[in-house]
Amino acid sequence: MITRILKIAALCAAILLVAGASAYLTLTLIIKSEDTVIVPELVGRDVVSALELLTDLELNTKVKGSEYSPDFPKHHVVSQEPEPGAEIKKDRDVKIILSKGSRNILMPNLHALSLQQARMVLEENGLSQGQTTRTYSQTIEKDHIIAQIPASGSMLIRGSSVNLLVSLGEHPRAYLMPDLAGLSLDKAVFLTEKTNLVVGEITSRFENNKPYNSILEQNPLAGHRVLDGTAVHIVLNRSSDQKVSRHYHPNLYGSLLQYRLKNGFLKKRIRIEIENRNATSEVFDDFVTPGDEVWVLIPGDPNTTVFIYEDDKLVNAQLHEML
Repeated sequence: MITRILKIAALCAAILLVAGASAYLTLTLIIKSEDTVIVPELVGRDVVSALELLTDLELNTKVKGSEYSPDFPKHHVVSQEPEPGAEIKKDRDVKIILSKGSRNILMPNLHALSLQQARMVLEENGLSQGQTTRTYSQTIEKDHIIAQIPASGSMLIRGSSVNLLVSLGEHPRAYLMPDLAGLSLDKAVFLTEKTNLVVGEITSRFENNKPYNSILEQNPLAGHRVLDGTAVHIVLNRSSDQKVSRHYHPNLYGSLLQYRLKNGFLKKRIRIEIENRNATSEVFDDFVTPGDEVWVLIPGDPNTTVFIYEDDKLVNAQLHEML
């Protein structure tokens, strides 16, 4: 009885051994039937060429990360896994680590670059913009770099901040504000622009003891120090509800256009454009309180068309006739 059991056990063991050996041989043949490739040397290659090489070999590229390296330029392979020469199946992953370049870098020269260009150079070199200060310069154009700290050529660690001194352009010339009181509007406009100033807001108030259409007040005040391009706001002696000619010496400067915003509750954006034979230009763009008046100086061109917009909607288009 025992002998019979032992024979049966031996027979089962033999069957299992044969089945295992058969499965092993079958699996080995299947594996060996798959295509294999030799992993190439990737260290030192730029990421684009490494990607192209692995793709040609039907291998997948996996970027594990990046690190600073003094030996390899930015975006070049620092290390790889598997090692070069290893035999692997197609469609397997090859993991690489890319260089972020050297941690230390020479400070680039930003002098006379535009602020936008300087920001791009800093970003490309792993640096950041620090404090920005502005000042006038007679030699460096507006929004360009006058100086930098640290200076160009300094050794920096990537990630450092760079402080910039940016030009405001040439320093505007200063003048003494002329006295406009009592002048007619066209003479006040002529004197204002002759002094390289610009006419600002024109409002009205009527005083019976002063010449009609003469200047009652001005801001800045006469005698004050003003710079090129300063806006001069004036108060004109006239009744806001009295109909008078809007034109003052048209052959000299043009004429004044008056536009009153209807009464309401909310401010509206008023935009006024003029179109003549030469070009189209915008002469006013601001938010105006309901009931207020807008005064605009229209050039002395008999073919000027005026377009008035409220909240970007065209509400009036007219030929501005010179009187």
